[in-house]
Amino acid sequence: MADCSAARTPMQVHHQLNPDKDGQDTDQHQYRAMIGSLMYLTASRPDIMFAVCLCARFQADPKNTHLHDVKRIFRYLKGAPRLGLWYSKNDKFNLYAYTDSDYGGCNLDKKSTSGGCQFLGGRLISWQCKKQTCVSTSMAEAEYIAASSCYA
Repeated sequence: MADCSAARTPMQVHHQLNPDKDGQDTDQHQYRAMIGSLMYLTASRPDIMFAVCLCARFQADPKNTHLHDVKRIFRYLKGAPRLGLWYSKNDKFNLYAYTDSDYGGCNLDKKSTSGGCQFLGGRLISWQCKKQTCVSTSMAEAEYIAASSCYA
């Protein structure tokens, strides 16, 4: 991938990943190794967290379409090598937390996805993006579940 063109985003906008049961199989060991490398990198690159976690859901039976999406994340990293976390020394130590969720965003099981981040002063100290364990019956319930997860 040294000669590939860079991508502007880690994932296509409004792109829905699905199991692609009719797609061509790809090497499972290579796919897992690529996902493992990207998961390690998410410790300092929260901008790829959502896309990597979506691709990681298909490690059991990866198809060529999933491999194409993982390669797009690598193409994005090639185009944005200087992005990452930056911590300054002179910030105050106030704790701030932000959270959001979608309502029924997963097209497979209609579960919502919650995301959030916590700052200590101006320093990002924690972030998460996770599919909720239950199906929400309303947007308010999905937001409540996300807020309780962020608070915990």
